[in-house]
Amino acid sequence: MPHIDPERVALLAMGEPVATAEESEHLADCAACVDELAALRHAAVAGRASFDIGDLEMPPEVVWVRIADELSLGTRTPEPEAPAAVVAPVVVETPHRRVLTRIWALAASLVLVAGVGLGVWSVTQRVPLTEIAEATLAPFPGHPSAEGTAVVQERPDGTLAVRVELSADAAPDTFREVWLITADATALVSLGVLDGTEQTFAIPAEVDLKDYVLVDVSQEPVDGDPNHSGDSIVRGELSFL
Repeated sequence: MPHIDPERVALLAMGEPVATAEESEHLADCAACVDELAALRHAAVAGRASFDIGDLEMPPEVVWVRIADELSLGTRTPEPEAPAAVVAPVVVETPHRRVLTRIWALAASLVLVAGVGLGVWSVTQRVPLTEIAEATLAPFPGHPSAEGTAVVQERPDGTLAVRVELSADAAPDTFREVWLITADATALVSLGVLDGTEQTFAIPAEVDLKDYVLVDVSQEPVDGDPNHSGDSIVRGELSFL
């Protein structure tokens, strides 16, 4: 049989079960069609992978104008252009490469859109966190040389985290645990183990910082007991900025 229609090769590359028995037999013997399928499948995988990073913002209008021009979808009056992204040309060296030009143009356009989205996503991830509270962590008598700080940060999505810094020598066979404690010390919640001298901990959504105003770092023995050991290294009260 002749080579498989390029549009059907593109569908196969995207995982559509459209191959007939004759086409499957042809793919088993035709190196040219196999090469085209592999190249298009690679482009499809690359495009899909870029959409696993979460929500992306809408690309600028100029991107759609370029896609329309590339695919000859009609003319539009473009808005002032931002500096053009550099996209490496995609070439498939096969006997009927010319027939695949428009398919590859579409694939390249999708990659361009994904690239713009990734750039926007990257910028949004660098938005500075807002500091809303801080505390100076003073040492307890059993750890006179220890000192530390805690800063509560609000993320762009409204969730809170606390960055804890601690300067203190770690005792053998122990670990340090970070807690939020109510002002009257009647309730507390563990945020996790402090590994090193600085770490950021997520604050559970159900924890109200108006009540849990104390930041505490304790020294815990490796005994499997999840409760506070009673051996606090440092503690401080949050003041809101």
